[in-house]
Amino acid sequence: MYSLVKTLTAIVLMPVPLLGITFGVGLLLRRWSRYRLGDNLMVAAMALLLLMAWAPVADALLKPLESKYAALIEWPENQQIHAVVVLGGGWQPEQPWSITGRLSDSSVSRLMEGLRLWNQRPDLPLFVSGGGSDPEMTMAHGYAEAAESLGVPAEQIIKLVSPSDTAQEASEVEAILGEGAHVLLVTSASHMPRAMQHFELVGLKPVAAPTHYLVKQMKGFAYWVPSARELRKTERAIYEAFGLLAIRWEH
Repeated sequence: MYSLVKTLTAIVLMPVPLLGITFGVGLLLRRWSRYRLGDNLMVAAMALLLLMAWAPVADALLKPLESKYAALIEWPENQQIHAVVVLGGGWQPEQPWSITGRLSDSSVSRLMEGLRLWNQRPDLPLFVSGGGSDPEMTMAHGYAEAAESLGVPAEQIIKLVSPSDTAQEASEVEAILGEGAHVLLVTSASHMPRAMQHFELVGLKPVAAPTHYLVKQMKGFAYWVPSARELRKTERAIYEAFGLLAIRWEH
């Protein structure tokens, strides 16, 4: 029940539904002859939506998250690593596409970075994580299928098929490797600050390996034009901010 409430709260507080509700309240106020207040709410909702879809605003919100941990260019030779862990993203198991087509952009980036690192130490286990509505076709199964097709032996892959969030992923890795284990943690750069906290809270020693950066060094004309792409970046920043607040509340 808590997970459902947390998910619904996160959805409602995203820019589009929240500002859509605000705009709707403005329309209702106009019907009740509260024209000035209604107009102000509608104008404010549209102005905020445009701002959140504007690259300078979206980048300012997301960049602090993406830049907290540097990219892991080389294998950390000064640490004894016990596993490479790739956190779950999104995928569409029901689609009649190749396995790479069924993985979302973030999932492809995470898996490719995980395989790049694992190939430097192929004696280590490769953890792939993510649940799903069908226990036989979870995110972890999708990762494993893609990894095997790219040459990773099945016996080196450990599938975590039950986690539905990052906290559960961290707990399952700790249950297998034990407290104090050092792992290379692969996830999207914007998600890394929250993921690191979850893994540290269960007693693991994660080494950040961020990927799937959304903030680009783009300064052309398109940079100054509001777009759905930039709005998605703002949504990602807000979602991760709420996730970090939830960790404080839960602990």
